[in-house]
Amino acid sequence: MDDFLKLDKLSEECGVIGIYAPGVEAVSQMLCFGLIALQHRGQESAGIAVLKGDKMQYYKEMGLVQEVFNSEILERLPADIGIGHVRYSTTGESYVSNAQPLVVRYKGGSIALGHNGNLVNAGEIRARLEDEGSIFQTSIDTEVIANLIAKNYHMGMKEAVIESVKEIKGSFALTIMIDHLLIGVRDPNGLRPLSIAKIDGGYVLASETCAHDVVGATFIRDVLPGEIVIIDSNGIESIMYDTTQRKAICSFEYVYFARPDSIIDGRNVFVARKESGKILARECPVDADMVIAVPDSGVAAAIGYAEESGIPYNIGMIKNKYMGRTFIQPDQKSRELAVRLKLNVMKHNVDGKRIILIDDSIVRGTTSKRIVGMLKAAGAKEVHLRVSSPAVQYPCYFGIDTPDRNHLVGATHTNAGICEMIGADSLAYLSIEGLTEAIGFKKCDGLCKACFDGDYPMEVPEEANKFRFA
Repeated sequence: MDDFLKLDKLSEECGVIGIYAPGVEAVSQMLCFGLIALQHRGQESAGIAVLKGDKMQYYKEMGLVQEVFNSEILERLPADIGIGHVRYSTTGESYVSNAQPLVVRYKGGSIALGHNGNLVNAGEIRARLEDEGSIFQTSIDTEVIANLIAKNYHMGMKEAVIESVKEIKGSFALTIMIDHLLIGVRDPNGLRPLSIAKIDGGYVLASETCAHDVVGATFIRDVLPGEIVIIDSNGIESIMYDTTQRKAICSFEYVYFARPDSIIDGRNVFVARKESGKILARECPVDADMVIAVPDSGVAAAIGYAEESGIPYNIGMIKNKYMGRTFIQPDQKSRELAVRLKLNVMKHNVDGKRIILIDDSIVRGTTSKRIVGMLKAAGAKEVHLRVSSPAVQYPCYFGIDTPDRNHLVGATHTNAGICEMIGADSLAYLSIEGLTEAIGFKKCDGLCKACFDGDYPMEVPEEANKFRFA
């Protein structure tokens, strides 16, 4: 994401929100507040597209939501219907033309579209559409979806959306604004989350329930895998366009991506993380004086580990929540300074103690090495790293920014090798079975754990790398 601690984490691509509320005041402000609640899902750009009467307007720019929008801008965007999007930065694609929502004109009018996910067949479809005369203005696969819908508009909008999403493959949670409709679509595997809530005078679609909470909406249900929901003045129409695919909800939503106060497919994220810590304590015990967390994502699991083990939980590090986006250049010395700027060790608490350090995941191992070094420099007698997810060994093709496999330390090193590299006294990961149990899904319920075990829910062509980021 936007600081060097996030270089050692997998990163979510984006978050979406949509509101249908004709006659309700401050829809644009509600969209903005919802995007702030989803800010953790993307910090490169933010945008809102709105419809009032027959007039569609949009505003999007690079930066955090509160950097992009102010009251003056929002007042210029009156809305009965609107969608919003936050996007995570990606190498080579950090420019405003790729910001969303994507708004395009076609023969029947205008369409606005926000997309969380990644299409594995975007290159193939794009090449075909270009051969047929379509012109693309961006490098994002979202524009492929918009072009498909525009091409099929003669069928009628509902059929155009149905036929278009049947053609795309990969992960997607879509919010679409067209013909005075708000449409939500979830991919047939359910890889990316999307849920529906009710507000006075209308409905809200959002990537996470925390966005519903902040706009005062009451959660109704998750959009089902393979479902299209069409919201208009008559309420919600549900269309199941594909029920043939294996259910594969992203397990990393529970490990790291989602806010802990969100509920994803019926499971509270904080509860799942706390339970993973409890199971980790049973699977990987160690004698120590104190359990601490890498803030903030390791806190819930650390609390669970402490409760299960009986070893006291304490604050070992303080996170600087006000640093904002870092300006430090990515050289070795600056990265070390960035970690110290973001995290500071509570020397009084850790000095002379045997520490169990809980983190949610390890990707490259570089930040883990620096944190272990900081704890030992502060006087920790021992540092035992416990990770509340399995080792990340495979890249993701479904809208998650994953390094190449040769940069994943879990794929290139043994546990003993990683432990030695980061300077810990011991290292252990939660098992895949333990993670599945913690999330609370039965094996047949369907979790995607491909980043841990390589069992992808669909074929992932090599060329998917060219169009990885939504």
